[in-house]
Amino acid sequence: MADASEGARRGRPRGGSGEKRQAVMRGARVVFGREGYTRAGIDAIAAEAGVSSRTLYNHFGGKESLFRAVLLESAEAVTAATRALFDRHFHKFREPYEDLLDLGLDWARQREVHAEHFALVRQIIPEGPRLPADVLAEWQSIGPDSTQLALQAYLLEAGQQGRLAVDESNAARATRHLSLFLGGAVMIDSYYGALPLQAAEVEELVRDGVETFLRLYGVE
Repeated sequence: MADASEGARRGRPRGGSGEKRQAVMRGARVVFGREGYTRAGIDAIAAEAGVSSRTLYNHFGGKESLFRAVLLESAEAVTAATRALFDRHFHKFREPYEDLLDLGLDWARQREVHAEHFALVRQIIPEGPRLPADVLAEWQSIGPDSTQLALQAYLLEAGQQGRLAVDESNAARATRHLSLFLGGAVMIDSYYGALPLQAAEVEELVRDGVETFLRLYGVE
């Protein structure tokens, strides 16, 4: 049976109300996204959440377990939303150019819909070497890796239907390319949502990405 300290390390509450726990989570998302892991202080997070520092410690035990809980919960939510986005678009996948363009534009909007999550991701990039390695590994598994596996399955299905030149031999590579050409281009140019991009800029990036992808994986 897991003890209380293990629960704290995994970011589970050790007591108190659900409302206070969620308040701490919301406050932590804001502060971690603004200050990063290293600079974020427990007092600042508690103030943002409108709770006492003792309440925060009672629920999470400390900053590392709180960061783990915030990052992983956020990653799970964004992954679920992205997988649902893939499902909507590939469910009606008939015309590769138009359908991938629609997918790319919808995918690009995620940086606005999930702005607090991508603020966290912006902090992960420079702070990676100072973050707990096991937290980063869990985030990679729950977030980016899970998203890539879902996309790969849809691309394989499109290949089996004869709409893309994708099969088991190149599916992983095609998945990486589509992620970079569509989602990656917009995220990089906007610095993960920190810099505003005009709609025309986003559409140009996505169109270029779709055209490049189809030169590699389109069917004549």
